[in-house]
Amino acid sequence: MREIEDPVWFDYDTIASETTNEAARLAAGTAIEAALRGGFALVRPPGHHALPDRAMGFCIFNNIAVAARAAQRKLELERVAIVDFDVHHGNGTQAIFAEDDTVLFVSLHQWPFYPWASGGPDDQRETTVNVPMSAGSGDDEYLHAFEHTVVPAVRRFAPELVLVSAGFDAHVDDPLADMRVTADGFRELARHCASLAPRVAAVLEGGYELETLPRLVDAALEGFTHP
Repeated sequence: MREIEDPVWFDYDTIASETTNEAARLAAGTAIEAALRGGFALVRPPGHHALPDRAMGFCIFNNIAVAARAAQRKLELERVAIVDFDVHHGNGTQAIFAEDDTVLFVSLHQWPFYPWASGGPDDQRETTVNVPMSAGSGDDEYLHAFEHTVVPAVRRFAPELVLVSAGFDAHVDDPLADMRVTADGFRELARHCASLAPRVAAVLEGGYELETLPRLVDAALEGFTHP
């Protein structure tokens, strides 16, 4: 991406300014380091809507996809699973790995909801598992879906690394969605993810209530480090 002097709109909610190129590259690089070290990349801009050929939905580069491919190459891994619990479907991540049987993509998300055209109950492949959630779902519904659908799917795939698209916009106070997940719920989701492979790492996606976001990240970190 070239440096730009004036803001440019890639779509109706994705803008780039003169600092976007550097910020997006740093975010993708930090995601790579998190995947290699088993860390949590607290980055902006997020990434899971970015498609193979264009930016979308606040996302410039698909951070977790870049991290997954880098981890496969640098750690010599055969299978990586990406678990996405952002409230929006990770359509970009799905598109990037749709034909790649070395990467399992699993997404829990509000549906129907942005980005509208993907993530429904019939949008499934051998290595794509979408778990659409009804508006108003909270901890109980998310954990039930995780235990009955996500955990079996990931364990069947037997990944050497689980990467988590950790979005916190399913929180009850988040202004961009209609879910009711609490800090305790995010802690348990992270704990489940950490139990699914010998390695786990996470990359921040959505989360737009700035007063609660640090507390939710803390809860997830506790879950990741105490599976």
